[in-house]
Amino acid sequence: MLKKERYHHFVEYFSKNQPDAVTELHYNSPYQLLVAVILSAQCTDKRINQVTPALFERFPDAESLAVSNAEEIFPYIRSVSYPNNKAKHLAGMGKMLVEQFNSVVPSSIDQLQKMPGVGRKTANVIASVVYDAPAMAVDTHVFRVANRIGLTNNARTPLAVEKELVKYLPNEVLAIAHHWLILHGRYICVARTPKCEICPLTWFCRYYERAHTEKALLKAEADKARKAKEAAKKKKLNVISRELKKRTISKD
Repeated sequence: MLKKERYHHFVEYFSKNQPDAVTELHYNSPYQLLVAVILSAQCTDKRINQVTPALFERFPDAESLAVSNAEEIFPYIRSVSYPNNKAKHLAGMGKMLVEQFNSVVPSSIDQLQKMPGVGRKTANVIASVVYDAPAMAVDTHVFRVANRIGLTNNARTPLAVEKELVKYLPNEVLAIAHHWLILHGRYICVARTPKCEICPLTWFCRYYERAHTEKALLKAEADKARKAKEAAKKKKLNVISRELKKRTISKD
């Protein structure tokens, strides 16, 4: 199957079946989403959603975060991954957001990346979710699913995956395609044992095709070995049978 065809089937399926896919992070403003995405690095959305209500109650906006420090922020996020570093990032981000951006979350990916704790993935999430920009954030789910389905040619870096997806996906679906890939990777195309038996994409999935082919080949080899073993056993029994007949005849 040609790559363009694979992309067409991917967009067609999810446009019909998940037309309103959104992030599972809870937020009420661009500022809150920025905080949540910074915290979500190497951590589950479920955990972040447990932490942010109290955090946002104490720091409801950029101004309140800007006058805090890492020591004050830490108790609210102690249960997330790398809380010490993230507390420092949030404190620094709050100050920069107020002082350099007048408390307005910027739309530019380059400007977003200037803030502490904001890498390219986080910047792309903000640009696409908040500003509906044609940006593609690549996390572990997006990276895995894109390579498995065959949207990318075994790209080895998140940036390489991002470039291929941006190149082949229509601009109007780039933002939502990020959520399609994440949700598919989170609930069906999981890392260790993908749930191919319930996946609706197997008919054009490169991973399934390869795994299915390998499984068929292994089964064929096993059948061949079993038949060879049975034939050898039958041959041995025939030899024994002929020997017994000879002994019977010689006794007579």
